Amino acid sequence: MATNLSNPDGSAFSTDQKEWLDGFLKSAMHLTGNVGDGEANPYPVEASAGYRAQTRWVAEGKRLSKEEEIKRRRNPHLFRSRLAELDAQGCFPEGEENFLSRFHGIFNVAPAQDRPMARFRIPAGIVNFLQARVIAKIGRDLSDGVVWLTTRANVQVRNLQPGKMTELLVRLEECGLGARGSGADNVRNVVGNPTAGIDPRELLDVRGLCRTWHHHLLHSPDLHGLPRKFNVAFDGGNSVAALEDTNDIGLRACRLEGDAQHPSGTYLRLALGGITGHKDFARDTGVVLGLEEWLPALDAMLRVFLENGNRGQRGKARLKYLLDDWGFEQFLAVVQERLAFPLRRVPLAGCTFGPAADRSAHLGVHPQRQDGLCWVGVHVPVGRLSADQLEGIADIARRHGDGDLRLTVWQNLLISGLRKESVAEVEVELAALGLSSRPDGIRQGLVACTGSEGCKHGQAATKATALAIETLMSGKVPADLPVNIHLTGCAHSCAQHFMADIGLLGTGLEVDGARKDAFHVLVGGGSAPIPRCAVQILTAVPAERIPQVVEGIVGVWQSRRKDRETFADFAGRHGPEEIKSLFAGIAG
Repeated sequence: MATNLSNPDGSAFSTDQKEWLDGFLKSAMHLTGNVGDGEANPYPVEASAGYRAQTRWVAEGKRLSKEEEIKRRRNPHLFRSRLAELDAQGCFPEGEENFLSRFHGIFNVAPAQDRPMARFRIPAGIVNFLQARVIAKIGRDLSDGVVWLTTRANVQVRNLQPGKMTELLVRLEECGLGARGSGADNVRNVVGNPTAGIDPRELLDVRGLCRTWHHHLLHSPDLHGLPRKFNVAFDGGNSVAALEDTNDIGLRACRLEGDAQHPSGTYLRLALGGITGHKDFARDTGVVLGLEEWLPALDAMLRVFLENGNRGQRGKARLKYLLDDWGFEQFLAVVQERLAFPLRRVPLAGCTFGPAADRSAHLGVHPQRQDGLCWVGVHVPVGRLSADQLEGIADIARRHGDGDLRLTVWQNLLISGLRKESVAEVEVELAALGLSSRPDGIRQGLVACTGSEGCKHGQAATKATALAIETLMSGKVPADLPVNIHLTGCAHSCAQHFMADIGLLGTGLEVDGARKDAFHVLVGGGSAPIPRCAVQILTAVPAERIPQVVEGIVGVWQSRRKDRETFADFAGRHGPEEIKSLFAGIAG
């Protein structure tokens, strides 16, 4: 009806006006009882928090987004039986059912690929060798024989065979893993330090915290109705970072000496609102949480977001935007109302943190805190493993290590609990699998999201471009001076291009009437302890030129650095305009 109306001057209603009127009419009908009295709530009482938040949103005269409308009509967590029906028909989820299937970890990524992908849940990114074997067998039996490591220390498989979606989920669950909540409007895979429990430098072993939060989420139905996806990470002060400041909620271990108000001990310092694709790192709140306080505090924060987040605009439905609207103090005040203990504030100067993360510790051989043992970080080119390679790594972990494989946010993995005397043999066995623990400084910092090869949002082929960079730059950067190069296929920034030394953001370029892959080029990003967003220096560079551009950027750093200054330190002592000037001569 609204589409036939016009403004007094005769002009047609704008999109915003139409949406406002639509929401107003729905609200009026709800309030008068004309709509809603007979509306079937698809959620049980204990899982209705999201539905109630939608009802309040509409009652305020606001329109629900398309995805919220789907969730209001259909409970996504009841969609598992529908997946079985689709399997029986040899079909894949399409349309709104593609959205619903993502709550179970199944993604139809057409037109990028003809068959769906599956994403798992691996709290803290740690699997044992038996679970790794199951994942490898899933890759071989049910998909295309390839296992992909992600930037949330997680796993995906792609090109699922028809009729195998439910079987995949059952196989995961039988080995103690799963996929529920790994996509759509849920808290995504819980990230911790891959060296948790074995790192000589750590302040706190976060493995138990990650598992506790993971299971709390799975068994709290009222936390499944979020306005949008949500990321949480725990950092225990380890050699290998969890990048907690890139998450909606980041918790970083610290120690307090203690006084009359704050007993001495280990705490978790709270940061909020990280979403680097939107140029925002999580910001420190001043709040420190005791080890008996963090779980109820996180639960309360998630519920406040669930009840008050934006239900009408998907691009504004992350925690960052609620914080922008309310401010941090109002958000924390509302959270405080739900807690039985006060949120304590401690100045940063009153907290002791671990040393800065070692940017090379996720690769190579490193001593553990356990006498005579070490971990080996294995380079996985662009995060791609064959099923045979993963099975081989699992076998190495079983025979030589403690049986665990530890995934990282750098799309690689660690084998832990190795005896020092077995390291040489392990490296020979890795080489036989086509893998290495000793890559150069380019390979160890190269991260690429799925890109247009496997994601409908991808604007350019990220992994192919990353491999081209590897080929050209091989051996040109030493292993002890790694350069982080992050390629992301679209503005969603799954590979977090803004926090990289060199960030590459996929886009398109029209040449002679034909579209070509291209990348915007950014320089000078960084993460904790000094987070900063990279500065764009070039626009829409053709993909085939990117390796030469990277070579030129690295050359400027190598020719102008002080002694053996890292790229991060080099960029950090120059402001945005200086960076643009420094790299102005790089041909695009």
